Amino acid sequence: MASRLSIFASVISFALLSGFSSLAEDPSVYHVYEVSYVTASPLGVPQQVIAVNGIFPGPVVTATTNYNVEVNVFNRLDEPLLLTWNGIEMRRNSWQDGVLGTNCPIPPQWNFTYSFQVKDQIGSFFYFPSLNFQRASGGFGPIVVDNQDRIPLPFTKPDGEISFLIGDWYTQNHTVLRSILDSGRELGMPDGVLINGKGPYKYNSSVPDGIQYETVNVDPGKTYRIRVHNVGISTSLNLRIQNHKLLLVETEGRYNLQTNFSDFDIHVGQSYSFLVTMDQNASSDYYIVASARFVNETVWQRVTGVGILHYSNSKGPASGPLPVPSTDVSHPWSVMNQQRAIKQNTSSSGARPNPQGSYHYGQINITGTYIFRSMPPTMINGSLRATLNGISFLNPSTPMRLADKHRLKGVYKMDFPSRPVDNRPPRLDSSIINATYRSFVQVIFQNNDTKVQSFHIDGYSFYVVAMDFGNWTEDRKGSYNNWDAISRSTVEVYPGAWTAVLMSLDNAGVWNIRVENLDRWYLGRETYIRIINPEENGKTEMGQPKNVLYCGALKSLQKQQVHRSASSMLNGNLILIFSFMMVLLASLC
Repeated sequence: MASRLSIFASVISFALLSGFSSLAEDPSVYHVYEVSYVTASPLGVPQQVIAVNGIFPGPVVTATTNYNVEVNVFNRLDEPLLLTWNGIEMRRNSWQDGVLGTNCPIPPQWNFTYSFQVKDQIGSFFYFPSLNFQRASGGFGPIVVDNQDRIPLPFTKPDGEISFLIGDWYTQNHTVLRSILDSGRELGMPDGVLINGKGPYKYNSSVPDGIQYETVNVDPGKTYRIRVHNVGISTSLNLRIQNHKLLLVETEGRYNLQTNFSDFDIHVGQSYSFLVTMDQNASSDYYIVASARFVNETVWQRVTGVGILHYSNSKGPASGPLPVPSTDVSHPWSVMNQQRAIKQNTSSSGARPNPQGSYHYGQINITGTYIFRSMPPTMINGSLRATLNGISFLNPSTPMRLADKHRLKGVYKMDFPSRPVDNRPPRLDSSIINATYRSFVQVIFQNNDTKVQSFHIDGYSFYVVAMDFGNWTEDRKGSYNNWDAISRSTVEVYPGAWTAVLMSLDNAGVWNIRVENLDRWYLGRETYIRIINPEENGKTEMGQPKNVLYCGALKSLQKQQVHRSASSMLNGNLILIFSFMMVLLASLC
């Protein structure tokens, strides 16, 4: 009987961790997320922020390679909502991508369950609301995808893990900020930088009294993995921890050659992992700093995120001036060289037990080239708009993959130019890229705007093979890193510079290509790439999910929802699990 109870306890633990639907094939994790407004004062001013399950920032989504993930999202906002999963490749499943071109929004007081697999992925990512500038008010949280136990880490297992969600912040909420953009104005300087939703430690008299700041408690001699995500609006940030080295080990799901940095630039939408060893003498606490980059840093000094690293045997508070970055943005070559130093660890395993560098991308023939050029925002039809190759994107009222499924015509055009077009004025259009499944392409992001831009491609990782100042030309292919370039999903492009990436179009669906800087994204700097396998047999792309939402030209197909609370949904799943366990226990006894 004791052994049977032991088996029963093991199954209960597995079920609670994996969810009732996970008892066959790959395990599952199940989350219920209620997205709502709460009042918070991260910079000392009460304001409306977006919380997930009542907390800001939101809770972590944790999974393991190849796990199925289900997230039942309840929209308690007063406007439509979509959550997107930054860096999760959504293999064969653009239906779950959570952007307006592929999903109908979740109406207020409705819910929708996202269901996807973290197929052959490991690493650090994050989720956020993709509509209506909502990320400027919160709604974001970390995603951690762990290795399977049989896959070794390329470093000693850390003694603990810490997540930092850093980002610029305004004391006005997202509705006010988007109205500023709608009026044709720039947002101006942020009011501060947050670390995990908290304002700065009072390191000098410029910081008001009473602001809650982030404190990280550590033990001397131990090593921690710190996962850092820039979830902000438009500001590149430099991260540093006073008197401590940052050993970079992971870049958006890829292990890199381990390199020590005293500080590191993290651009909007990017994620990294560092190992930090607590090797100081704990004579005091230490500053954790996230400060604005590529701006007038003297003017922006008050826009600095400051937290505290507290040793368990610390003898006093942090004091003195904040540490400064090791590179000066007035010397852009040195700043770019930090990013160029990120190389793939070709001898380590990733999500599978084979070396990450065994895929020789540099030996594959390039079958197509796309040059995406960004220019400063311009007036189109009386409104300020941001463009990509002269097109400011208009999302159709019916998501494009849904339109394909129901054979709707005229929803979008497949005429997005593969190169900049100078012989016609900028325009508004629902224009996307039609690409060939399994082709191998190079994409050049050319930034002729005045700010650092971060570009992201949903559903994919790509090899960052080169970056330089000036305009890209064909002869620059001779400078590409064709052996150990890092593979990632979000890459920075400096003003007056270009970044080249290589990618295999092996993930069927319709995928968003966007700038992560929210102000430019909101003004139209995005498009989509449509990758359809003409020999589709149900194996390269999943079909329309049963719970798909309908809108636009198909809204008449949408049935009314029977609304239940998030807590009742969670309790219902627990009851199902418990009932199943009772049946199993009876059979064992």
